[in-house]
Amino acid sequence: MPLLLLDLDNTLVDREGAFRMWGTRFLSEISAPPYDIDWLVDADADGLTSRWDLADAIRDRYRLRNSVIDLVEELHEGQIEATRLDPMVGAALRIAAEAGWVPVIVTNGETRQQEAKIRRTGLDRFVADWVVSQEVDCRKPNPRIFEIAAERARMRLRGAWLIGDSPEADIGGATTIGIPSVWIHRGRQWTERRFGPTRVAEGAIQAVAAVLAADPPHRMAR
Repeated sequence: MPLLLLDLDNTLVDREGAFRMWGTRFLSEISAPPYDIDWLVDADADGLTSRWDLADAIRDRYRLRNSVIDLVEELHEGQIEATRLDPMVGAALRIAAEAGWVPVIVTNGETRQQEAKIRRTGLDRFVADWVVSQEVDCRKPNPRIFEIAAERARMRLRGAWLIGDSPEADIGGATTIGIPSVWIHRGRQWTERRFGPTRVAEGAIQAVAAVLAADPPHRMAR
């Protein structure tokens, strides 16, 4: 029973789409122009911008009287509320589990928000466990976070695969621990020359199918 390590944001769930959904609603509520959604998405930087820094930027741009704390809470809750799970992704995870794989989510982020996404979307019904970086004080691509995931599943990393969208955090992490990986390209081209994914896929469903079809499962693509 091999381990299937899975990223959360923009892999199992569409974080970018959820942020746009929340952002469009938020801009309408504060009477900001709809086209400012592009500025908001750029400022968010795919979630890499600190929520406090983003809240500050929003407050300054629109001269809001809301406290930064209130805006940070809005960013947290709004993102969770807008996050959805594609039923086909759940079906793919179920098929993987029936084929003998043990799915475990490994995600960078804040524990409260990431766990809320997992539980609210129902992902907790399709995975054996999850590890959030804030909880374990260790972020991808640090090998330790993947070791913790294996420990929680009471399994070894040997024979595992990793699926994720981040070149550095996910594919770099898989390379560091010596396991094959599937990169979710999201319309991007691979540019990193130091390492590369074993497979490339359009989304989580195709990525899981690629893992299941791998023969033998540990062979690296050339």
